[in-house]
Amino acid sequence: MELFSDQPGDEGLPGVERRRVMIAVMLATTMAVFDGTIVNVALPQIGQALAASPGQIIWVANAYLLAVAMTLATFASLSSRVGFRVQFSAGLAVFTLASLGCALSSSISMLVAMRVLQGLGGAAMLSIAPAIHRTVFPNRLLGRILGLNAVLVAASTAVGPALGGTLLAVLGWQWIFAINVPLGIGAVYLSMTTVPDARKPAMGRFDTLGAVLSAIAMGALIMAADACAGLADSGQAGKAAATAGAFGVVALAAAVVFVWDQRRAAEPLLPLAMFASGRFSLAALTSLASFVGQGIAFVALPFLFQNAYGYSAFQSAALFTPWPIGIVLVASSAGRLADRHSPAVLSTLGLALFAVGLALLACLPDQGRPWDIAWRTLVCGMGFGFFQSPNNREMLSNVARQYNGHASGVLAIMRTFGQCLGAALLGVVLAICTARAAAHGQVQMNAAEDAQAIRLALWVAVAAILMAAAVSYRRIGQARPPLS
Repeated sequence: MELFSDQPGDEGLPGVERRRVMIAVMLATTMAVFDGTIVNVALPQIGQALAASPGQIIWVANAYLLAVAMTLATFASLSSRVGFRVQFSAGLAVFTLASLGCALSSSISMLVAMRVLQGLGGAAMLSIAPAIHRTVFPNRLLGRILGLNAVLVAASTAVGPALGGTLLAVLGWQWIFAINVPLGIGAVYLSMTTVPDARKPAMGRFDTLGAVLSAIAMGALIMAADACAGLADSGQAGKAAATAGAFGVVALAAAVVFVWDQRRAAEPLLPLAMFASGRFSLAALTSLASFVGQGIAFVALPFLFQNAYGYSAFQSAALFTPWPIGIVLVASSAGRLADRHSPAVLSTLGLALFAVGLALLACLPDQGRPWDIAWRTLVCGMGFGFFQSPNNREMLSNVARQYNGHASGVLAIMRTFGQCLGAALLGVVLAICTARAAAHGQVQMNAAEDAQAIRLALWVAVAAILMAAAVSYRRIGQARPPLS
């Protein structure tokens, strides 16, 4: 296989060693993706088993997301001090042990606590997974491995709901967490014996203030996006707006002080020198805008399928499956092409196709038929898959290797930030449409109005993707900076 072939002058590790590292990283990625997709399917059953209220059970999902978001930048920075092997293996071990703790939880409070630990472990390993790929693989193969990783994530996303449903039906909710234990043990062993150390001598004290500020900013951002979901409830819209505004102010203030701290810190948490590379900065902005559009679509489409079209939750999940299938079909090829052709051109073309797919979904008729929904969703997945691998390659290959861990963290932060902003924008759109219905004396929107609101949100997603494409287009023709 070409991924494990060796050529004179190759950076990274020899082919045989690359294979073992790739297996370790992909096992960890599979665990994390399965966890995200399966847990959401299991929330109702977990709530029943642990006698938890809806407000409590939602924290089974939110606790993990908060822990990941608040520590991504910190772990990306720590990796250069403690080394990739130590941090990745420790993160895997914590995630695996926390998964066992989740399976053994006898109360909702214990389960939420274990989910926080899972999030910390997940952030430790996922914040540096792309950096490990760049450290291990030569630049000539970077697009291929990132494409293969995108295929793995998409395939796991497609399989996750079905696997979760099977485990819930046959073995019970505990096994959606217990399944991580054997996978985790194997991945920890491989990572401890294969992942390179890749640490650099510390030049100053760790930027503790930066770590605290980044945690506050990302945590407040997640909470603001979560509060925006309440804007669609006319009875709670005022309270939700005030809560979202307060968290938004905290996030903005923390972000401003964070930038100030990064300019003065001897060894900043997120070195601003990385952003001197125009291609890296534009790739990061492209990623952010693209995940805003994806975040809107991911949350909006289930509302369209269930509330407007009347499909069941299971049917809704099935209708969404063509999206990850589309990514599987093209991501690997896009990664290979990005190793030989301009990643900026490929990313821009992928975003254009993604925008077309979202526009096609926004133009669905009043009663969408399964086949009509499926092919439009497939176009979205193919567009996103053709964009993601080349853009990730562009980000990672346009910073010096000494910033590998930091660049990997930026990639993860852009994804998290974009998806949260997308969810918040959807909340605003639904709130506007709900207020319009209330002005006409309606308690809630009917199916036709639900469909109209979601179509409006999808057009906002199209605008976000077109903005991403415009930013991506600006990279075409720019010279690559010299890297070390």
